Amino acid sequence: MISKKDFALIQPTVSFKNNLQLLPSIEGLARIDLIDPTGIVVSSIENQPGKQGSLAVYRYLEQSFGTLDAEAAAHGLAVFAEHTEDARNRPGAHPNIDRLLEIVGGADPLSIRLFEA
Repeated sequence: MISKKDFALIQPTVSFKNNLQLLPSIEGLARIDLIDPTGIVVSSIENQPGKQGSLAVYRYLEQSFGTLDAEAAAHGLAVFAEHTEDARNRPGAHPNIDRLLEIVGGADPLSIRLFEA
C-alpha cells in the first residue's frame, strides 16, 4: 500500500490547465464518492468530460491528505487556480470548488472513496 507521505504536494501555479499537468493520472478511475462524517455519500464525481479536472484534483487531494479537511480544501482551491475566484464570484457555477470553499469556511471534513473502472 502506498503511504500518503509518498505523494509530495505540488506547487500550484496561477493556471488550472498547468496545474492539471502536475497531478497524477485519473486513468482507470471510474468515480469518487464524497462521504460526510455520518457515512452518507453527499456527492459523486464521475470520470466524464467536464468533470475530469475536478476528479483529478479530488483524487490528488485524497492521495496527498487522506481526507478532505480544511488544509486539503485550501490546497485544492490553490490548484483550481483562476477557477476559484470565478467560483467565489458565481456561487453554484462550480459545485466542486464551492464544496472546498465550504470546508475552508468551517463545514465538516469529508472522506473520499475512489472507485476504479
